[in-house]
Amino acid sequence: MGYRIVVTGGAGYIGSVLVPELLSAGHEVTVVDNFLYRQNSLSHACYYPGFSIVNGDVRNDSLMEPLLKKADIIIPLAALVGAPLCQRDPLAATSTNREAPVRMFKNLSRDQWVLMPTTNSAYGTGDGNNYCNEESPLNPISLYAKDKVEVEKALLERENAVSFRLATVFGMSPRMRIDLLVNDFTYRAVYDRFVILFEAHFKRNYIHVRDVVRAFQFGIANFPKVKGQAFNVGLSDANLSKLELCVAIQKQLPDFVYMEAPVGRDPDRRNYIVSNEKIEKAGYRPQFALDVGITELIKGFTMIKNSQYGNV
Repeated sequence: MGYRIVVTGGAGYIGSVLVPELLSAGHEVTVVDNFLYRQNSLSHACYYPGFSIVNGDVRNDSLMEPLLKKADIIIPLAALVGAPLCQRDPLAATSTNREAPVRMFKNLSRDQWVLMPTTNSAYGTGDGNNYCNEESPLNPISLYAKDKVEVEKALLERENAVSFRLATVFGMSPRMRIDLLVNDFTYRAVYDRFVILFEAHFKRNYIHVRDVVRAFQFGIANFPKVKGQAFNVGLSDANLSKLELCVAIQKQLPDFVYMEAPVGRDPDRRNYIVSNEKIEKAGYRPQFALDVGITELIKGFTMIKNSQYGNV
């Protein structure tokens, strides 16, 4: 039996992959999106009778309340994602990323499920070994991460909720983002053939967008087991530095050149090694390796050379 699911921000980078999968699994899906990037990334979903779409802003409570009342499951993807975009308009970022979902939680019944992406960037810089699991203290650096930490606190006060602390996502999507790190470096390798690295040895974790979708599907199928918890979602063999990421790209694009900047620093100071053991023990395993994603991106970028494919 399918569920009635509301996906906010469902026409974004993750939602454009997630929504068709939910529909093909037999769920009824209502997407709320303001189409900030003028995308038509869910055109292929219009085929499904169970698909509905609302062009609107999730901060509009009078719009959201009647939609939410009909839902069994809410997946809040709507957000201004990424540190640069949030720095550009901090008021819009906080009102969308923190205030709107917190109000939403208060208007839901105890029986409604919420599965929400947060971010493992909230770990900031990890401990002395830069190692982080779900019990590690949170040290968010950017406004985006700080707002996500506050949202997660409110989320997990609910009985029927789960938080997925996503690693840096990569891979092709109908609403493409080139500004994500793996996507960005691969794009530069395809078109520029070089990249300058700041903080080349800073590490972070990665996850394919389709494995993010699979995490949500896993959460729905196993909700009684995972509810009330936060889970890191990433590739356990992809805790890589920027330098190591460039090496992986160069294996497929030998002409790609990279070098460390002699001066300057990256404003994104994240540096951590993330454990994904908790969700793996619960039964979820990612399927798409980093190398597979790089191959996919190289093919995809033969179709894309346009600055519109990003959040900044």
